[in-house]
Amino acid sequence: MRILVAEKLAEEGIALMREAGHEVDVRLEMSPAELIAAIGDYEALIVRSATQATREVIEAGVRLKIIGRAGVGIDNVDVAAATERGVIVCNAPTSNVISAAEQTFALMLACARRIAQANANMHEGAWNRNLFTGNELYGKTLAIFGLGRIGGLVAARARAFEMKCIGYDPYATPERAAELGVVLYDRLEDILPQADFITVHLPRSKETLGMFGTEQFALMKDGVYVINAARGGIYDLEALADAIRSGKVAGAGIDVYEKEPCTASPLHGLDAAVLTPHLGASTTEAQARAGVQTAEYVLLGLEGKMVPTAVNVALVPDDVMTAVTPFIDACQTVGVMLAQLAEEAIESITVRVFGELAHNDVGLLGTAALRGILSISSDDPVNFVNANYLAEQRGISVKMEKSPIRSEYASMVSVEALAGGRPVEVAITTSGPEGTFRVVSVLGYKLDLIPGKYVFIQKYADKPGQLGKIGTILGNHGINISTMEVGVREEKTVMALILMNVDEPVPPEVRAEIKEAVGVTDGWFIQL
Repeated sequence: MRILVAEKLAEEGIALMREAGHEVDVRLEMSPAELIAAIGDYEALIVRSATQATREVIEAGVRLKIIGRAGVGIDNVDVAAATERGVIVCNAPTSNVISAAEQTFALMLACARRIAQANANMHEGAWNRNLFTGNELYGKTLAIFGLGRIGGLVAARARAFEMKCIGYDPYATPERAAELGVVLYDRLEDILPQADFITVHLPRSKETLGMFGTEQFALMKDGVYVINAARGGIYDLEALADAIRSGKVAGAGIDVYEKEPCTASPLHGLDAAVLTPHLGASTTEAQARAGVQTAEYVLLGLEGKMVPTAVNVALVPDDVMTAVTPFIDACQTVGVMLAQLAEEAIESITVRVFGELAHNDVGLLGTAALRGILSISSDDPVNFVNANYLAEQRGISVKMEKSPIRSEYASMVSVEALAGGRPVEVAITTSGPEGTFRVVSVLGYKLDLIPGKYVFIQKYADKPGQLGKIGTILGNHGINISTMEVGVREEKTVMALILMNVDEPVPPEVRAEIKEAVGVTDGWFIQL
């Protein structure tokens, strides 16, 4: 087959594709019109970040089977257009993990030994050894936030420096932490006071944006060093700058920024801040690795095999898709709910399908649930092709069960997740011409509610007046309840469960007030 390489790619990758018997044409700096005119002759297209694989390009690529992006992001590829035409889109998300881990240590050492400051001073013609006394890494405690691929590599390298590693990752299992030699903690306030060095390897999300602010810096040791080679925005830079000026933070090594390029920030001009322009993946080796990995994945796609890093939906027979489509988004939403209900790393899920739907191949619904679960914690794009692969890497097992016997619904799907040895369950059905889905069971409590963006769940002793107290407290804080449903269990119980759709987030202090007033035993605020 013919492969078009539209941007510079490592020679190792090009050789790999030619050795597989394919014709590889390297045509750099093509204009959009030239690419559209040429792409019809090729089965595969490889780009980096400059070439735009637009809808027009994809539609002109009548023979296209796969588009490979030699890097992590896929912003320059119209994934929707590719999916519509059955074209696989893949990337090379692990190509830069070693480089990112090494960049973390480069920043750590630069801060601890004041390398950048001493270098600048020397270039000014000075010799001031006494101004640049630093600190050793040996024997120090390193707190790693995020124990994914890069965090794991950082932990391995820290052990070579004989550092003590502690970690925080709500989605890491104790087994994963033990393998890495990391002592795992559940709460920020327990880990921050212990750390001599702090490094973050987390995705940017609503939970991690501004994760370290004034309150968190106050909990840290005096003279701590903080590093960020992951995602911009995890540290509040105003608070970090204040912490540097006060001496709380002895040094900061920052490679990523909330908005890039970044030429001005609260850290610019601070001598203790080592700033680099997002160099985590900028090594010759990482670029070569991206080329080889992309070539390997493109070859798999051309052979019709599973592409582990594909970012779009696998093709499903039309009859199966028609049957399961009303439940796909619903199962993904259930996964998002379960990830927040579990509050710990999920070890396994069981998807049970009842009624008419059970007559179909429903494996895609398990993938949809996994996609929802992993979207909460993964720093990789999660889709219907790679969700099972990512779950396997995290040790999450999936079990599918089907029963054509109908319950009270024509079709129903229940997803149960096991986390920390504790099961959590959500069941849904669909109704109406548009397939609107409804939650019909949570934690074994029967109910019937169409979930909104913000769902507030409370479990408490079933006594008169309890529901009124909850509504009053929410009302006092200006939080409107749009709809709600009280759950019912088949067996006798003294506990009640209520689901509320609220119009805005319920802050922690309001949840604490409700817990005190009502005696809530379990409570969750879920954002969908």
